[in-house]
Amino acid sequence: MAPDPAHPDSGDRGDGSHVREAPPTSPHRDVSSDQGSSSDQGGHRETAAHDTTLLQVGSIVKPHGLKGEVIVRLTTNRPERVAPGSVLHASHGRQFRVVRSSPHRGRFIVCFEGVSGIDQAEGLRDTELFAPPLVDGDALWVHELIGSRVEDRTGRILGTVEEVEANPASDLLVLDGGALIPLRFVVGTEPGVRVTVDVPDGLLDLA
Repeated sequence: MAPDPAHPDSGDRGDGSHVREAPPTSPHRDVSSDQGSSSDQGGHRETAAHDTTLLQVGSIVKPHGLKGEVIVRLTTNRPERVAPGSVLHASHGRQFRVVRSSPHRGRFIVCFEGVSGIDQAEGLRDTELFAPPLVDGDALWVHELIGSRVEDRTGRILGTVEEVEANPASDLLVLDGGALIPLRFVVGTEPGVRVTVDVPDGLLDLA
């Protein structure tokens, strides 16, 4: 569901074809990546090393200039993650408050509070960034789809979602048996538990 395009997370439940944000990354397996398209795509990382409620939303790529600004690559389609005042978390527990940010060649130039000078910025190179899930009742989220049971309207179990694969026309639910189901066929969800789909006859026979 989630992307950074680097993974292009895009879309929302509006047309049912894309999801938002990558899942929390997992220290045990790499599901991808807040992702992205889907989004936001990843697994469960602990807080930012120990807090499994945090989602991976991007990373600090490198310093930008001499004053402490950095280039941030988002793995989510939610640019508000780097809006002024936003707080991001590193895997070692450090928090970063955004002072200002601006788009730059598909990424963002970000100034974090307390980071001044190129030496401090260089020390943040390749730092993964995490944040709590956003509240958006109209969106599908990668981390709520991974591991969910997939059923058709009759209650027949089709499999379990292993990952969400970005696709221009419609992101795809990748099931444990290898089947691919476009998100546009999702007709209902119980976050983290069940996904109900209404697929055309014969679609799953092609998997």
